[in-house]
Amino acid sequence: MEFQIERATLLRPLQAIIGVVERRQTLPILANVLIEKTDDRLCLTATDLEVELKTDTPLEGGQPGQVTMPARKLMDIVRNLPDDAVVNLRQEQERIVVKAGPSRFSLATLPAEDFPTADDVEPAQRFSLPQSQLKWLIEKSHFAMALQDVRYYLNGLLLELEPRQLRAVATDGHRLALAAVPSTEEAVETTQVIVPRKGIQEMLRLLDDDEEPVELDLGPGHIQVTLSGIRFTSKLIDGRFPDYQRVIPAEEGSFAVVDRETLRKALVRASILSNEKYRGVRFGFEADQLRIQSNNPEQEEAEEQVPASFNGEAMEIGFNASYMLDALAAIDENTVQLYVRDANSSALILGETLRDARYVVMPMRL
Repeated sequence: MEFQIERATLLRPLQAIIGVVERRQTLPILANVLIEKTDDRLCLTATDLEVELKTDTPLEGGQPGQVTMPARKLMDIVRNLPDDAVVNLRQEQERIVVKAGPSRFSLATLPAEDFPTADDVEPAQRFSLPQSQLKWLIEKSHFAMALQDVRYYLNGLLLELEPRQLRAVATDGHRLALAAVPSTEEAVETTQVIVPRKGIQEMLRLLDDDEEPVELDLGPGHIQVTLSGIRFTSKLIDGRFPDYQRVIPAEEGSFAVVDRETLRKALVRASILSNEKYRGVRFGFEADQLRIQSNNPEQEEAEEQVPASFNGEAMEIGFNASYMLDALAAIDENTVQLYVRDANSSALILGETLRDARYVVMPMRL
């Protein structure tokens, strides 16, 4: 195998796949990138056995072949070459020689046939939507995923395809985030898949804010996402996601209307003196204001008063400040509504006019 390629043309696909390559691997070959050269294409593949990324770049000339080589070393070499460099890669027995101008590098290889690749997904559902919509879905919900929870099905993001709608839901058992976008394609039946945390992180890194379509294939054990020369494949979490609809409070009863940024800044200040471990703050709802109070084991206290309109009887509820801040950061509107029932019930937070993203935070005993 041998080919020549401009530095920028090689750097782009390397940057796209490098996030999958872990620095510490259980198998040595997982630290490598699979390079496949055909008569007119160059394909790069990286995997950690859970997530696979494959790029496809047009490239004429050279000698076909395939080999694996250290991914991060190749990435570092190409990234540090001059911008106008032309890179030559040539396989010499069990080595890959990389040349660019006066620079020469000889790297070890492992056989391409030993590289584990994902099978093509046989989709139960296939649909497409703009990149910007999929990115928005993930951004508005992924932060509520659990981290290393024994309830393994919470350590990922639920994608739920229904007729005319695609939802993303995440929860760690203490809070929940839900976002939805319309789908122009009719689903054959409601389909749910749980994508693991690393798959979501890599997908978010690949997506842009443009309207270029992205194709999703949902299979029984994998999800596959194809966009602009990149194919992303991830294993799914095999489990049943909780019935999230049951824990979302109804948009009825008492609610407060408050400026989002004013509330966010006041909450940041009040949380400075909250308990560092539990981050608890007390919300006091009154007719024309929202009081935020916190204290800690050192007997230090903080109180903030935020102008608000509240239509119910005065009440106090404890919340985790970090969970509230995450929800407020995910809402794009200037004004938010907080639906509250009593001190033992979860709060529903959403924008005043848009209802396509909503957040639930469970109460805390303080």
